[in-house]
Parts: sequence; structure tokens; C-alpha cells
Amino acid sequence: MPIYEFRCTHCGKEMEVLQKISDPKPTDCPACGQATLAKKLSAGGFQLKGSGWYATDFKGGCAKPAAAPSEPATPPCATTGSCPACG
Repeated sequence: MPIYEFRCTHCGKEMEVLQKISDPKPTDCPACGQATLAKKLSAGGFQLKGSGWYATDFKGGCAKPAAAPSEPATPPCATTGSCPACG
């Protein structure tokens, strides 16, 4: 069941309601009792479950090994031969 967010336009109280899509939306605010609840627009969330393409092909699993760099990322210091910032 989806979770819907509502806000009272009279007192500003916000609330979340877990309900079926076919259920009527609430109208009365539990804080002030006014019939001024309005549905908020919010991002929906979902969770992928099971052994579908996400779990088998995309989730991470075995990644290709990174290629070894041919030269060091930063050249060594000219005076000491190593960079004190890198260790």
C-alpha cells in the first residue's frame, strides 16, 4: 500500500497516511479538526525484490578488475624522491 502525505492548509500540520489507492482521501485534520487537508506532492519510493535482472545483472556482483596504471598518478618530489603529502 502506498504512503500519502497530507498537509492542513489551516494549521500547517503534516501527516502521512498508509492507505489503498481506492480508499477516499482524509479531509479532516486531526490537529485542528478543520476539513482542510490537501495532498502533498512527494517523491515515491520503491524497492526491487526477488531474483530478477537487478539482482543478477545490475546490482554489483563481480566487477571487472581495474587496469593497473602505467605511471604513478602524482610524480615524486624532486628533492626527496617521495611526496610527503602522499606518504
